[in-house]
Amino acid sequence: MSSALDTVDQRLKNLEGHLAQENPVLLSTVQSFRALDKVAHAMGLLAPDQSYATQIPWWPLIAVLGTFSAGKSTFINHFLGYKIQRSGNQAVDDRFTVICYAREATPHALPGIALDSDPRFPLYNISRDIELAAAGEGKRIDTYLQLKTCPSEALRGKILIDSPGFDADAQRTATLRITDHIIDLSDLVLVFFDARHPEPGAMRDTLKHLVADTIGRPDAGKFLYVLNQMDTTAREDNPEDVVAAWQRALGEEGLTAGRFYTIYNPDAAVPIEDEGKRKRFETKRDLDLGEIHGRMQEVEIERAYRIVGALDKTAKDIAEKAVPFLTQALKRWRLRTLWGDGIALGLLFILSLAGTINIGYWSEPSSQPGWVATLISLSLDLVFFALLAAIATAIHFGIRRLAALSLAKSLRAEAAALGIRGDLMAAFERNIRPWRTLLTVTPSGWTGAAKRRLAQIREEANTYVQTLNDRFTNPSGDTAAGSRDPGATGTAAEPPTPPIAASN
Repeated sequence: MSSALDTVDQRLKNLEGHLAQENPVLLSTVQSFRALDKVAHAMGLLAPDQSYATQIPWWPLIAVLGTFSAGKSTFINHFLGYKIQRSGNQAVDDRFTVICYAREATPHALPGIALDSDPRFPLYNISRDIELAAAGEGKRIDTYLQLKTCPSEALRGKILIDSPGFDADAQRTATLRITDHIIDLSDLVLVFFDARHPEPGAMRDTLKHLVADTIGRPDAGKFLYVLNQMDTTAREDNPEDVVAAWQRALGEEGLTAGRFYTIYNPDAAVPIEDEGKRKRFETKRDLDLGEIHGRMQEVEIERAYRIVGALDKTAKDIAEKAVPFLTQALKRWRLRTLWGDGIALGLLFILSLAGTINIGYWSEPSSQPGWVATLISLSLDLVFFALLAAIATAIHFGIRRLAALSLAKSLRAEAAALGIRGDLMAAFERNIRPWRTLLTVTPSGWTGAAKRRLAQIREEANTYVQTLNDRFTNPSGDTAAGSRDPGATGTAAEPPTPPIAASN
């Protein structure tokens, strides 16, 4: 355990060392995460060798999702200036590809275990989620993930995640589980559709997962919807109809606001003979590509707000979700335990009456003096009731365990539905340990000091947001107050790997 604690502490120190150069505002948040960990450790939400700071990615993430042959890989290659991803009209890759910066001129491709086993990357231990989604698939991590390195300067300071297409095999539960996990972690999500397929209605399942299931999220603004390969529609009598068809399809899924981009790859474009149409297409393409690339370059800023938001949300979830969940769970457990104790004690009482009568019958001596007979009777009664007390105690703790087991399935489902960071079931188990009395339903570790600490953490999160706002906004127009620190969101001088690193 000591080694594991030292490893987590070293990883946090490595993170602080990186942020001291890269972003001082985020450096302060690490201390807030340490304070948050203390509350979670005391409540049993985190194991002693765990930290909330290591459960979120500190590296800016951009996810590229979409259908097969929608041009995702071609777009990535064009953005990076390297042909790192295979591309083609057919499905050429059915794995999630994490692409990160490296100084070496030659790109490298590494197996999925490189991601699953390295806490510096956003898909650390994803094999456990895959195994939960599809039994046996967690062992086949290399069929789901791969890691690629690239020396592109456009990638410096950020990570790209390219997804497999959604058409054929995308309904696999494990694949969707990874997709949802990536969406949750990402600062920017590009959702690609193929303009060469003018019948979006045939892709209803894909639209639902990539549009309908995302527009209600509080971070819906990080989704950009891209209709790619628009150059192929130039020969249509009215190419605007293709765009209108997709806009209607997205609107039917609930997307009534937000940016909808129409682009194509300048390096792989279909020749457009009509000069006027070609210029119109190129102007629109360059405008939309410029906006998309601009959002990708500014993802460091969104990363800073995401991390502060995660800090605030986790503190809020502990107070407003975890504590009420544990309180209600303990009340239900206590009620079941008391009912079980009542039934068991009633039976024992009946047995004790029968036992007392029998003892009195068998211990009634006819030839002994009265005081000896009384002493023998009392001794037998004491032994009998001591035995009953021991049996009652054993039964009580057995009933406590049975009551917990009877609630486990429903509690797990309710805990999963809450969707908060931390192990609620482990915290529940901490609250029903043998030395915990039935008289209290206040969760273990939930003290006045814990409440004050969470309130302080949330105040600190608000301060961090205000500091970020001061760096990136200037409503007053005051050049002195609004001057921006050039290094506020810049990346470290040499960032070949993500900042959270285990000690060697």
